[in-house]
Amino acid sequence: MNNSMIQNSIELPEIVGSGYGRFWNWKGRYRVCKGSRASKKSRTSALWFIVNMMKYEGANLLVVRKVYRTLKDSCFSELKWAVARLGAQALWEIKESPLEMKYKPTGQKIFFRGLDDPFKINSITAENGYLCWVWIEEAYEIGSESDFNMLDESIRGAIPTESGLFKQLTLTLNPWNQKHWIKKRFFDRQDDSVLAMTTDYFCNEWLDEKDRLFFENMRVSDPRRYQVAGLGEWGVSEGLVFENWEERVFDTDKIRGSSSVRSVFGLDFGYTNDPTALFCGLADTANKTLWVFDELYKKGIGNEALAAEIIRSGYGKEKITADSSEPKSIDRLRELGVIRIRGASKGRGSINGGIDRIRDFHIIIHPKCVNFITEISNYVWANDKSTGKRINVPAAGFDHLMDAMRYGMEDICRCGVFSFD
Repeated sequence: MNNSMIQNSIELPEIVGSGYGRFWNWKGRYRVCKGSRASKKSRTSALWFIVNMMKYEGANLLVVRKVYRTLKDSCFSELKWAVARLGAQALWEIKESPLEMKYKPTGQKIFFRGLDDPFKINSITAENGYLCWVWIEEAYEIGSESDFNMLDESIRGAIPTESGLFKQLTLTLNPWNQKHWIKKRFFDRQDDSVLAMTTDYFCNEWLDEKDRLFFENMRVSDPRRYQVAGLGEWGVSEGLVFENWEERVFDTDKIRGSSSVRSVFGLDFGYTNDPTALFCGLADTANKTLWVFDELYKKGIGNEALAAEIIRSGYGKEKITADSSEPKSIDRLRELGVIRIRGASKGRGSINGGIDRIRDFHIIIHPKCVNFITEISNYVWANDKSTGKRINVPAAGFDHLMDAMRYGMEDICRCGVFSFD
């Protein structure tokens, strides 16, 4: 490792922790890690890339998510954290516009790209060394295996054998759906070039008691979700609430131009354990089509930051129907400039009634709405705890944007055709 600028030596086991020995030492073509939330898979990956870029002179890294805008608060933040944890801040130059990190002693770089701009992926050229590694975070978001194949082909070309460098693609993901192509390709068949592993929160020795209690409560109250979010097992997509949807690129301005289309915005509040979720859609009542074109999905966001985000996105003057159980938050957002926000009408049967009416629509989701796609593909009817049979109540867990959609569609579902306003 080129560490002449680091003043103090470090012990990697103390920095990285346990549970990822094979992951850390694997040099095969593919390294695939599915795991639960809080299984430290992303942080371990970030540490590995920073350590090994300083170790292997000439290695460059491409970091990818489905949508570029999601990189800053995920992989980019994790890699900055890894640099700081290793005490190597003096060795790295970090830029936010555009996202980029450079190892100063050698000029090696970490590039950040989204699949929503594939041309920028194909045009990457490493000025110093070779593009050796690709990290695909939240790989579950990549619904098309052909998109992955494009990334696989992006690390091509010969590497000098004496350099010790090797090519590798790392995929980290929460395994929400067992029908995903990643399961069939990497977990269901034996391949000597693949390390496919599962991790859970038990291997994260840095969780505190409150973190562990959160998972223990999930184990008791929501066993299905615990299998995926707690133990990292594949999710089962049986009993889906909505099956009337597809993922497709579309032109929002073109859709908005129709006289039978109205904008629909819904907001579900969250904070610590649950995200705040803003649903952004266009409802065509004449053709019974709901176009989902944008989303906001963040934990730990207060009212001031939320209002700023809504206004910055251009939605401050839109009519937004929010969860009426938080009237103070609604009033505060209105004071902060989200002037047309109001509370949803709630009552007995409102959840199932809203679901039934939305099921009359064909839902078309823009690929950039990655959290909406994850939720709708995991939004299922709950099981009765005593009999195990499905009941006519949606299961909790993947319901934040689903609830926000229901709030936003409240007037559309109650009334007839609206003109766009």
